[in-house]
Amino acid sequence: MIKKENVFKIILMAVAYLATFILGASSGIIHPAFYAYVGAILPLLTAFIYLYTCTIIRYFGAASVLNGFVLILFLLAKEADVPLIIGFVILTAIAEIIRYFCKYDTIKGVRWSFVPFAFSFFAYTAHWWFDTEGSLAAAVEEMPAGYDQLMIPVINNIPVLIVVVALTIPVAVFAMRLAERALRKSRDTLR
Repeated sequence: MIKKENVFKIILMAVAYLATFILGASSGIIHPAFYAYVGAILPLLTAFIYLYTCTIIRYFGAASVLNGFVLILFLLAKEADVPLIIGFVILTAIAEIIRYFCKYDTIKGVRWSFVPFAFSFFAYTAHWWFDTEGSLAAAVEEMPAGYDQLMIPVINNIPVLIVVVALTIPVAVFAMRLAERALRKSRDTLR
């Protein structure tokens, strides 16, 4: 069970994780490509949050708490769509299954489970490719004039998307190693 003193830490980690999504989504103000591809570098932030959360929750639930918190708030804000829900459920389930088989209290379980978890922001941006027309229409309503025209080449550039998504794997591995070094005290509590 979660100790009472850890509840606040878990809530803090969930809020920090939500902040990474807001940061990633806000990057689209610069250019649509930032929004579409920032998911490849967000693991540099989320690795720290995930590692610390896994050291607190040493059983099923670390990935579920983080993605679940974001999903619930996005559902309440009407920001969640089908690709996000499906993506979160699948990525969270894979992360939790990996931690189960690698053992919840091992650094190996945290490392391996972070790789699928690191793709979570791409579930948020997936609507661009699964509902392109709706995404372009929303851009016309919500973004500055001409933003939808900037989105089209980004959406149509599937080879770059594939490269960026593939790049997420080494970034996630590197990010977790950085997190382990920075949070050595927390890491050392794991086997």
